[in-house]
Amino acid sequence: MKIIALNRKAEHNYFIYDRYEAGIVLSGTEVKSLREGKVSLTDGYAAVEDGEVFLYNVHISPYAQGSIFNKDPKRKRKLLLKKFEIKRLYGKTKERGFTLIPLKIYFNKKGIAKVELGLCKGKKLYDKREELRRRELKREEARLRKWRG
Repeated sequence: MKIIALNRKAEHNYFIYDRYEAGIVLSGTEVKSLREGKVSLTDGYAAVEDGEVFLYNVHISPYAQGSIFNKDPKRKRKLLLKKFEIKRLYGKTKERGFTLIPLKIYFNKKGIAKVELGLCKGKKLYDKREELRRRELKREEARLRKWRG
């Protein structure tokens, strides 16, 4: 598995309740651009509409040698999921506060581009502060343990 892009902010900004693996419908130049690692997940999200899941605001840079075959970098892209997964996601996203966030894009062992979606709920500011405080305490504890031998 070759990881192309990670959404590092997702862990900080959201509580991740569940993870789903989905295929992405891409054009040829987009795949070549992905292989070069030219993708950004920062503002990306997914939504269910008309029984299909689409990925929005994921920026895949145009391929340098693509010329007329390049697509719009931020176009909506269809995600490939099983019917029961789509129904489950539709039900969950209709609940208050749940959103679908792309966590990472990677190529699987067969060389097929996949996206890992997280079913997430946004963190409040005090949740983020608490997590930072907990991480700092853990780091300090490890430092003291190392110093004491």
